[in-house]
Amino acid sequence: MPSTRILAGDCTVRFEGTRDRIQRGHVVVLVKPDRTVLVHDADGYQPVAWLTRPDDVTIEHDGAAFSLRAHADSQELLVTSNAACGFESFEVSDAGVPVGTCPDCTGPLVRVRGEIGCLDCEETYGLPAGATVLDSECDDCGLPLMGVDRGERFECCVDYACESLSAVVCERFDEEWTCPDCGSPLRVRSPDGRIFLGCDGYPDCETSFSFPSGVVVDNCECGLPWFRTASGERCLNGGCEATPESPI
Repeated sequence: MPSTRILAGDCTVRFEGTRDRIQRGHVVVLVKPDRTVLVHDADGYQPVAWLTRPDDVTIEHDGAAFSLRAHADSQELLVTSNAACGFESFEVSDAGVPVGTCPDCTGPLVRVRGEIGCLDCEETYGLPAGATVLDSECDDCGLPLMGVDRGERFECCVDYACESLSAVVCERFDEEWTCPDCGSPLRVRSPDGRIFLGCDGYPDCETSFSFPSGVVVDNCECGLPWFRTASGERCLNGGCEATPESPI
């Protein structure tokens, strides 16, 4: 797990770049895992000096004093201790929305952007685009279930090793439609986790379509399904200019 380093003491802080300045005081310096440096004094939440994701950070510490240098393009932040108080390192993680308990170690599971992770054992599970984490758990492994729109609403385990989204989509929609170019069945394929529909006539016919994050609500005049997605309605063929044909 990555760590945040904390340095504290009576320090001289020099910032050179957009606005040169020198400050001195009893401050706390935070160095995050992404190298962002924040220098805080006693007042408010705003740091007195900072440098976001610098190119490099160098820290020298001998137990009695420390110095820090961070550099990014034409900006430089220098922190030198006049009287050091402490130098510590603490493990940190991304903060996310709680979504359950890890069945492997009973640690807390949180959702951070496109994945679910355990704060204790650090096991992670990637989420497909548009997925919603549900309150219910998988009967087989105890992980949360997710709701995903891929042609229709599916509820399956967040762990692909336990229940594969591509497998449930394949079971429902494999050969459901035919290729508009050659009439062969469209097969659900997922060689790298990305779900798409490919013509069964390959390699003679190379027609394929990405499977949208949405539900089928109609038929297009071209014979392909019509999807309702978060960004609007569209044909499976994103370049199709036809319109819905009839309700299904």
